[in-house]
Amino acid sequence: MTDETQSTTVGPVPSEVTDATPFAPAAFTRLVWALFAASLGVLGVRVLGGADAPWQFFGAVTVDGLTALLWVVVTFFSGIVHSYSRRYMAGDSGLARFFTRVFGFTVAVMLLAAADHAALFVGGWLAMGLVMADLIGHVRGWSQAQAAAGLARRYFVGSSALVGGAFAVLWWQTGATTVSGVAAAAGSLSGPVVFVAAGTLVLAAAIQSALLPFHTWLLSSMTAPTPASALMHAGFVNAGGILLLRVAPVVTIEPSVMLAIVTLGTVSALGGKLLKSVQTDVKRRLGCSTVGQMGFMLMQAGLGFFGAAITHLVLHGFYKAYKFLSTGSRVERTAPSTAADRDSLGVVGIAVTAVSAVAGGAVFVVITGKGGGLDTGLLLTLIVVLSTTHAARATLGQEALPAAARLAAIPLVLLPAIALYGLVYNAITTVLRGVPLVTAPTALTPVHALVAAAFVIAYVAIDTGAYKRSRRLYVALLNASRSPTTTMTTATEDYNEY
Repeated sequence: MTDETQSTTVGPVPSEVTDATPFAPAAFTRLVWALFAASLGVLGVRVLGGADAPWQFFGAVTVDGLTALLWVVVTFFSGIVHSYSRRYMAGDSGLARFFTRVFGFTVAVMLLAAADHAALFVGGWLAMGLVMADLIGHVRGWSQAQAAAGLARRYFVGSSALVGGAFAVLWWQTGATTVSGVAAAAGSLSGPVVFVAAGTLVLAAAIQSALLPFHTWLLSSMTAPTPASALMHAGFVNAGGILLLRVAPVVTIEPSVMLAIVTLGTVSALGGKLLKSVQTDVKRRLGCSTVGQMGFMLMQAGLGFFGAAITHLVLHGFYKAYKFLSTGSRVERTAPSTAADRDSLGVVGIAVTAVSAVAGGAVFVVITGKGGGLDTGLLLTLIVVLSTTHAARATLGQEALPAAARLAAIPLVLLPAIALYGLVYNAITTVLRGVPLVTAPTALTPVHALVAAAFVIAYVAIDTGAYKRSRRLYVALLNASRSPTTTMTTATEDYNEY
């Protein structure tokens, strides 16, 4: 604290509701868990009932497999955040406002997931962004928080304008006022309209998912309370993948648009991983990781595997929600180290890693049926192989474990994990039946070959530590990850009193 006479503002959760402990936290927490139970029921009815056709309501709302799945995922994450926040935010002067905003964000995302009328979809997209911007600037007296909220709000309003403009163009061309109507009439769209509408939608998705070069709003959002950051990284940034699946019949018309999505996603996937390597605090490392993961998600959509993109956003949501809510246990003060990286790989380790990587790709192909032909599925399988290689090297680097345990963990842990991913992918693909376009692999092109080469080079550079030897690269990465000056906090005195 900057003033030793200040009273403590955070304490244990009160045992009873008083004027100092608003009714909102308990009420909204119970309500969101009730929504989760109801969403599970909807998902169960659709899956067990074998429903393919979506349920239509008033010509404005559609409940299909994607809607039910997103409702379950969003309400679960929101329920965790609500429950966690009751203690984390206890004593905060804006406690009721915080819980109102978090619950309002949940409702906005549920509305977006079910919206079929274009106006309702755009309204849900805008509402989701405005509420999240308000959560970023939750601390009213913190100038950096207000600046970060203002920056995010400008990005989100711009993204909403792009979505609205794209649907206006599509309505003008097709006469359809619903998302499903646009998807059904996509075949009648002409070349110039496709480029304008699809390009605008891809740009909106990139902004919302914080892809490079639109990542500054995300890295500036660290002023948000940690529970809000968990909800942001587990749910909000995934909106880009949801948008692309809903408009998949439009963006897949032109192969060049799909290649642009792959390129944009690849730049962010690799750039986010490099940006993460120069961060010194936990939350910014997680933020850069999200930039990379969202890039990978959009790259999967660009390859034509929209179901894989949805699988990725679900699994990434679980991972990031846990990571953000546990950041307090990861904070430590350390000094820079000049010790060289130690590599415990011997000949046996190299052999086990290589065999496990190939086996991981084979497991993925067998379970999912993707990557067995000469199409973009092959590139998806390559990413699985590279990810297995990276995880294997990380496992072998755990020198606190006996060598035998490290070698055994690679096939006994990594391969079942890949199999589990494949099974989840298949399950989600089954849930998404009835969605207009879930899988649309395309023929391989020289651009895909360049993307594959970029991933191989990047993984080799990162795993061997070669990228650390360039001071110029280090400075470039630091500059690329800098937030606007008005959103940066450089002294603890700026925020301790809040």
